[in-house]
Amino acid sequence: MDDDTLSRAFAALADPTRRDLVSRLTLGDATVGELAAPYEMSLQAVSKHIAVLESAALVTRRRDAQRRPVHLDAEVLGELTDWIDRHRRAVDERLDRLDELLQTTGTTASEENPP
Repeated sequence: MDDDTLSRAFAALADPTRRDLVSRLTLGDATVGELAAPYEMSLQAVSKHIAVLESAALVTRRRDAQRRPVHLDAEVLGELTDWIDRHRRAVDERLDRLDELLQTTGTTASEENPP
């Protein structure tokens, strides 16, 4: 996933309504009308949120007879998760090295200065 796509995806998920839409789409495809039902906003407003998710490649819309269901792209979510996990592991490794250093330094200091 390139930096531009990654930035668009995180920007799209920065909005709580869009995060909620993504959460609801984990249960299955839904039409704009079905997605808009619990909100006190117009279909047009929900469509704009979906368009942002679509431009971030998080969702797609397809034609299914008379319906145009919105589909969550789980692969893109997986790529976001991989990016986060890679950085979390790097931080964890750095903290582990710090812990080792502090333990070594603490042992050395206590051996040099007994109570």
